[in-house]
Amino acid sequence: MGSCCSVCTGYNVDEVHQEGHHLAGGNVHLIKTMDGWEEKLSEAIKDGKIVVANFSASWCRPCLVIAPAYCDLADKYPSIVFLTVDVDVLAELSTSWDIKATPTFVFLKDGRQVDKLVGGNKPELQKKTAAVVAQLATKSPS
Repeated sequence: MGSCCSVCTGYNVDEVHQEGHHLAGGNVHLIKTMDGWEEKLSEAIKDGKIVVANFSASWCRPCLVIAPAYCDLADKYPSIVFLTVDVDVLAELSTSWDIKATPTFVFLKDGRQVDKLVGGNKPELQKKTAAVVAQLATKSPS
């Protein structure tokens, strides 16, 4: 698999690691199988929801650092489907989405990629998530 992207901002990695933050929880769904991926993606397409897929790894410190912010975004945007995919467990899926570094966030609508963010940059993740929501909201009839 690809490399661990070392773009970290705003957190002390050792503190995050010691606090035991995980890669999923709350409104974030941990995808462990291809069937799980297909099921969540199909549900989102059927319901017209945006998907944010966090391709990460348990050994990747920036992934652990960004996990609390990712969970916060999932709580802030309950109408979005937030997924976490372990690149080591689902290497084939990660390769099919051209994941070369972790963490990588892929934004999907109707099963198609609409944006992508490589690295654990919390402000950029917040900005991209808000922008995708705003952009797609203006395209949908209210």
